[in-house]
Amino acid sequence: MLLSIDQVMHIAELARLDLRQDEITLYREQLSAVLEYAARLQELDTHAISPAATVLPVHNVLRSDEPGPSMAREEILANAPDAEQGCFRVPAVLE
Repeated sequence: MLLSIDQVMHIAELARLDLRQDEITLYREQLSAVLEYAARLQELDTHAISPAATVLPVHNVLRSDEPGPSMAREEILANAPDAEQGCFRVPAVLE
């Protein structure tokens, strides 16, 4: 499926690209090749293949979430720019 120059110009306009004449010819060939490949892929019979998000096995790379000892409140609030009654004090975000 060979794209016309008008179609390439339309695509370039949608992408807000200002193409030179040699680029139009190059992109016409490249875009046409991509569309031809996509058309070939559409011809494949994939009914026997179940949909999948990935072809790789899924495994968790994160450690398990297990509770541990927490830090003392005073130690945490020691680095706070402002604290009041054992809590972080932050500027108001609502009027």
